[in-house]
Amino acid sequence: MSAIRTVVRGAQRRRVSTIVIVAATTMAVTATVLAGLLLAASSAPFDNAFARQHGAHLTALFDSAKTTKAQAAATAAQAKESIGPFPVATATPKQDPENPPIPPLTVVGRADPGADPIDKVTLLAGRWARTTGEIVVARTNLMIPPGIVLHLTNGSTLKVVGEARSISRTAQGWVTPDEAAALGQTGWQMLYRYADASSATAMTAHRTALGPAAQAQSWLDVRNDAAHRTQLYVPLLSSFGLLGLALAALVIGNVTAGTIASATRRIGVLKALGLTPSQVVRACLAQALIPGLIGAVLGIVVGDLLAVPLTADVADLFGTVPLSVTPWVDAIAIVAAVLVIGATAAPAAYRAAKLRTVDALAVGRTPHNGRGRVAARLAARTRLPRPLSLGLAQPFTRPARLLAMLVTIGLGAAAATFAIGLTLSLRQVQAAHDAPDTSADVLVAPDRPGADDPRAVIAATPGTGQFYGRGPADITVTGLRDAAQGTVTSGDARWAGYAMLAGRWYTAPGEAVVSTGFLTATGMHLGDTVTGAGHRPLTLVGEVFDGSANNHLYTDVASLSAAGAQPFLEWYVKLQPGTDRTAYIEALRSKNVYAEATRTEGVDGTLLVLDSLTALLTGLLVSVAGLGVLNAVVLESRDRVHDIGVHKSVGMTPKQTAAMVVASVGLPGLIGGAVGVPAGYLLHRWALPAMAHGAGIRLPQTTIDVYAPALLAVLALAGLVLAAAGALLPAGWAARTRTAVALRTE
Repeated sequence: MSAIRTVVRGAQRRRVSTIVIVAATTMAVTATVLAGLLLAASSAPFDNAFARQHGAHLTALFDSAKTTKAQAAATAAQAKESIGPFPVATATPKQDPENPPIPPLTVVGRADPGADPIDKVTLLAGRWARTTGEIVVARTNLMIPPGIVLHLTNGSTLKVVGEARSISRTAQGWVTPDEAAALGQTGWQMLYRYADASSATAMTAHRTALGPAAQAQSWLDVRNDAAHRTQLYVPLLSSFGLLGLALAALVIGNVTAGTIASATRRIGVLKALGLTPSQVVRACLAQALIPGLIGAVLGIVVGDLLAVPLTADVADLFGTVPLSVTPWVDAIAIVAAVLVIGATAAPAAYRAAKLRTVDALAVGRTPHNGRGRVAARLAARTRLPRPLSLGLAQPFTRPARLLAMLVTIGLGAAAATFAIGLTLSLRQVQAAHDAPDTSADVLVAPDRPGADDPRAVIAATPGTGQFYGRGPADITVTGLRDAAQGTVTSGDARWAGYAMLAGRWYTAPGEAVVSTGFLTATGMHLGDTVTGAGHRPLTLVGEVFDGSANNHLYTDVASLSAAGAQPFLEWYVKLQPGTDRTAYIEALRSKNVYAEATRTEGVDGTLLVLDSLTALLTGLLVSVAGLGVLNAVVLESRDRVHDIGVHKSVGMTPKQTAAMVVASVGLPGLIGGAVGVPAGYLLHRWALPAMAHGAGIRLPQTTIDVYAPALLAVLALAGLVLAAAGALLPAGWAARTRTAVALRTE
């Protein structure tokens, strides 16, 4: 055992190989940890968060004017568990013209929701409300940060002291019970958990048992709503997770196998000194496992540190509570690293240990006879400088190492291609979704009693180009339990930028276009006729991109029956070229019609989170691929150090030596990029429609066809850039190596 220990200590003095193993394992295990967390986070995120918060199966609101506190509390006997009653009030902030509007907030008086046995609200920032005048807001798209003071319409103020999330969506804010009473209590809230809550039938029965005095929200409705967001991102996160696992295993295996294979001559020396084959195998395993375990521990630390912001971003995507560091993911990452190192080191060491001592000493670093000769001859015939031609032929002397480098570079190029395509596609999705709101120049407020007719005023105002009216209207559809979310228009809205997936936009009353969710829910097809109360029969003439899985239907306002309530319409105006928008708006306001400039939508917060996730994961995967290239070039340079000495002795300069080393990864970089870019392209074309299908929508083809030929050509060179970056450090080492030292090196 002492001999093996001496061999291992001697091997650790080979600092370059040891550092490469530690660095590669660190990055690979970091990728494994983050990939495992992503796969865990994207597996039933709502159900996992609901279990962690012990969420409420039913959230009931009783009108305090009709139901006493004792009467609300008496309903607890119907459930397995319950808490409450809690006072409920409405906080209505004053609107600040310089800031986005904040709608009225439904707040619940709970002393410490995080300590309650049901609906354990997770505090995301700040602290809980401790006294009157303080509020903890639910994290939503409003993003009201702690420290803001809300001025309410009743003259009081509420300071935001914290931000929290309830997976059951039981409130938009939490205050103390005394503050709820001061705001003007309007109801009592009860939270229930039932032994049987897995089906809609059971939840309907529980809701009915509360009586007509209660307004109840089922957890199934909340879960179904969250599922659309969850399913949209699962293919994305799963793709990156699987890429990370594959690349991590490849790099660790390549590093280990290459290190053992490069030590064949040293193994011969050990056998000549008297070590048995089994001792040689154990020594080689120890040489690989010790730096590998150091790298694995460092990778766990780095992965857990990166997991904190990553899991927070994933929680924001899914609308759930952030995951904590998951010990089982860390344990699996270490076990996986050890198994990969052992699985690749043991066979390589065993094959070398089985060689006769004289054969192992003779093989040394010399490749098998015949390998690379054809490549060397072809490279020599080129008109390239001799250092470059020598470098181009080097990888073909070791086919296995070349193949591993090609796969590593290909995966890195695929990750970069996929990430860039996803970013571009998500931008196109947002643009298609926002087009009806952003294509207009001026927005005219809905009709109001006593105001002038906006349509007539707009038509008579100089500078008006195209315009149409738009407003919501619930439309009953035979076969649907609930009314469809309708949008009615007045005038020609085809210029507004609605993205059509199939068919055409309607041109006359009695025609309609619908979303993919509507067709899915009803089982209808284009050409079918929709019937129902309050409107004439509607022929479906087109399928429009809606950006959601809702049952959405668009038709002309004239399609509604005269007896139905006519909706208020907002009017969207496209100005004639050269028209001054400010003067045009003032002209409308002078005629008793309120108008304002349309706001250009900024980048959606969800897209920002996805962009940050994509950048982080892509950078990590590309770094792991770069380390794989670095390791391969380091091994190749060490194996050929004597050749480098010979080249320098006959006049090769340090710059030419560095150029030779960098040129050795030129062809693998080009080939890896040429293979990886199509792989990333195909992954993008699979993942994006899968994301949309999981969310119950279809995407316009323009959101998928985002790769311009010039972009693909540039991305194809990404493999070459990645390979060259990985070869820079070994190239510098080779250039600095003194000729005498290189010639003496064995």
